[in-house]
Amino acid sequence: MQQQLTDVLQLVRGGSFCFLRASRADCYPGSWDHMQADCAARPCLLPAYSFAGKLARQRLMRTVSLRCALGPPPQTVPDHRREERPRESHEPPACPAAAFAARRDLLLADHYAPRTGPRRPTILVRSPYGRSGFFGALTARPYAERGYQVLIQSCRGTAGSGDQFAYARKEHSDGMATIEWIKQQDWFTGELGMAGPSYLGFVQWSVAAEAGPELKVLVPQITSSDFNRFRFQGGTMTLESSLDWSTMMTEQAATGMQLGGLLRQRSRQRRLELAYQHLPLKEADKLAIGKTSAIFQEVLAHAPEEPYWQPIDYSPTVGDVRAPIALMAGWYDLFLDWQLKDYQRLRAAGQHPTLLIGPWFHGEFSSLGPMTRETLAWLNAHLKGDRSGLRAAPVRLLIMGTNEWRDFADWPPPATIERWHLQPGGGLQLAVPPASAPDQYHYDPADPTPAVGGNSLGNRKRMGAKDNRGLEARRDVLVYTSPVLADDVEIIGPVTAELYVTSSLEYTDFFARLCVVARSGRSTNLCDGILRLCPGQPPSERDGTRKVRIDLWPTAYHFRKGERLRLQVSSGAHPRFARNLGSGEPLASGSTLNVADQTVYHDPDHPSALLLPIHTR
Repeated sequence: MQQQLTDVLQLVRGGSFCFLRASRADCYPGSWDHMQADCAARPCLLPAYSFAGKLARQRLMRTVSLRCALGPPPQTVPDHRREERPRESHEPPACPAAAFAARRDLLLADHYAPRTGPRRPTILVRSPYGRSGFFGALTARPYAERGYQVLIQSCRGTAGSGDQFAYARKEHSDGMATIEWIKQQDWFTGELGMAGPSYLGFVQWSVAAEAGPELKVLVPQITSSDFNRFRFQGGTMTLESSLDWSTMMTEQAATGMQLGGLLRQRSRQRRLELAYQHLPLKEADKLAIGKTSAIFQEVLAHAPEEPYWQPIDYSPTVGDVRAPIALMAGWYDLFLDWQLKDYQRLRAAGQHPTLLIGPWFHGEFSSLGPMTRETLAWLNAHLKGDRSGLRAAPVRLLIMGTNEWRDFADWPPPATIERWHLQPGGGLQLAVPPASAPDQYHYDPADPTPAVGGNSLGNRKRMGAKDNRGLEARRDVLVYTSPVLADDVEIIGPVTAELYVTSSLEYTDFFARLCVVARSGRSTNLCDGILRLCPGQPPSERDGTRKVRIDLWPTAYHFRKGERLRLQVSSGAHPRFARNLGSGEPLASGSTLNVADQTVYHDPDHPSALLLPIHTR
């Protein structure tokens, strides 16, 4: 924890604040005539503006001097126009009626800029979480303190920007309009970069292919170019992350993430725990926050492959991006697999992105320092010409088990696939299993197999690496464990489980997880995956069994001599994934619970196995 605190203090104290603009003139929008002409056709930028009396002005100026400059640098604006703007209002300055068709086209932004010296390259950060406080400190100040201009903008419908927040659908048009506005400002040098995590990373992908030559560099962290499919893994919905984030945004998008809202998170989390258990799911959002969440209802109403989601999927354009890209991910991050698909799309298109993967889950505190340092090195190289912070190899991975950072030429690194077969008696070995009776368990959706750790977003008790011994003691979880390893074994890359199964129901799920068992007996999850079965998918073999292939997502782990490998097989991880009711009813309205009798085979005709990418140095 002390090291984590040190990383963040270095992050937010790493430079002097005093060079940031603080003059009151900076609080007025520039290029006013240009805005009058263009705002009817596209969204407009206005800086946040709020004065309330002399005392409040003094406080604000002290805050501004430490935080940001509100708006672009002073421009040639007649004095009488400045005087006409209200000085006692908590609202943005009034705009001429011709400038806006409606307030929904008003997008608020803060502009960080040096008080003196030459013009600097600009970093654009577009966020749905707000522009100030903790989020401003993490997403804008680190770059402003190190010699960049930063324009941090609130996405449509968030933190004071006009209109309603529409999940991912307006980011292309608003982002392109914002970039065009930036290009026309006299403080812009022609050098633009974008950076940010999660949703702040998706907004980069939404404009990356069309932003023009001024866009010199991108740093999308823990995110995906496709903001649809990451919510549906293996054919099932990621319930916890979807309901948690959707209800949070429904409650807090309009105001941004303020301290009061963050403090209320605890109460909302308690209600969410009840909502995860509720059926039908279409009522879960009301149970959590007392009203409907349009974002959550969208997920329930539209299957992942429907054309409805095409406007928020920019994966087909990834190969068209020409700006240099640095990707950053975490082994336990919910975007991991999707972000690695973006990396491979870039490589297939002949691009040379860099990749950093640490041992983090989504938003983990310890990721801030390494990702910020990596981001600054990439920005400096492509906006300032300072390549001293770049590493020689493009891929850097944290190898868990040894906790060692190691560099590679590409992802995934070369590996040999080994098949570790399920054995009778709960064994896991390289040898093909002998003739043996299958293993069975019952899955009851009224008492769903719980989620313990993994690549999720929500309650941190269910995120990341966790002790799985309690989970493995349940009767609805099968466990297959290797002998004690006589030598070290290192795996780097995608992990897969091939299982031969049958079920008493046509609609069911199978979940598989790789764990490391320490000498102490502690079983810690490394990677996992789920697959939803329905009639004919996957097809049955001649003997009635079904061969299911479950992608357990990639990992990098160095197993020590004396440790053991373990594979879990079950039928869910609730509430991380929506439980399969076994009835085939629609996701939104289903409420009929059917118990599934599950069978897993391991014999010469049904060689169920765990496929591991063995890496040798």
